[in-house]
Amino acid sequence: MLSVRFIHSINPKPYSIPATTTHPPTPYVFNNPKTLKPRFPKPKHNPLTVRSVLQWNRKPQLAGDTPRVVNRVNYTAVEVLNGDCRLDQALVRDKRWSNFELLCISKPRSKLPIGFGGKALVWLVDALKSRQEGCPDFIIIDCPAGIDAGFITAITPANEAILVTTPDITSLRDADRVTGLLECDGIRDIKMIVNRVRTDMIKGEDMMSVLDVQEMLGLALLGVIPEDSEVIRSTNRGYPLVLNKPPTLAGLAFEQAAWRLVEQDSMKAVMVEEEPKKRGFFSFFGG
Repeated sequence: MLSVRFIHSINPKPYSIPATTTHPPTPYVFNNPKTLKPRFPKPKHNPLTVRSVLQWNRKPQLAGDTPRVVNRVNYTAVEVLNGDCRLDQALVRDKRWSNFELLCISKPRSKLPIGFGGKALVWLVDALKSRQEGCPDFIIIDCPAGIDAGFITAITPANEAILVTTPDITSLRDADRVTGLLECDGIRDIKMIVNRVRTDMIKGEDMMSVLDVQEMLGLALLGVIPEDSEVIRSTNRGYPLVLNKPPTLAGLAFEQAAWRLVEQDSMKAVMVEEEPKKRGFFSFFGG
């Protein structure tokens, strides 16, 4: 994860600095409209310095009411393992929920300490469980994509897994291979979330249905997330999708999946492409 800290932008100068030139263009300032004699203002700053400040102090601009991006990650798991900070110093606490905390690794594998692997991650998980604040109800490890060394490291301390896939044949083949690796590692409790489902494509037989996905993988269904443009908007704004008012279709699906995870329940796949008018709105989520 790349962490970027933004600072206030400086006031714009009376001239603009193109990115391709070394020195700024000099504008004409006409003091006397009769003589039209140009005066060349002298820049107060070094042109190269001003250009670099303008480039690095540029703030992101997104459509709509977007909150400012603030980096709150001061320490990562790497600093904890190296002894540079305590575990509680590396935990980022959410401002809305006091019982929600985040621990980042966010380092390229080339910069990770020698020997960082499954045993180090097991130590971190055990340290989180033995804190004075008490053992957390859930410790969720965001596993990287693929089945490389990062995948093996992430699943080492796990006792159950949530497999997120999309209803296309390529993703399902990868998901089937990941399921086999999880079972070989001793993880038998595997649940599945089908992401980016489009009912219009299912009706047109251009996309596999949720029932087909479940029959192909043979996993317990935790949730079905429909394709929703609000997911992209919420991600760009840094605002949780489940807090949108009014709630979106994908936000409700995430809430249903979280509820099933807490209650250790699984949903029944429904063929929403059949008889859509006879079912209620929540039938999409198995209700």
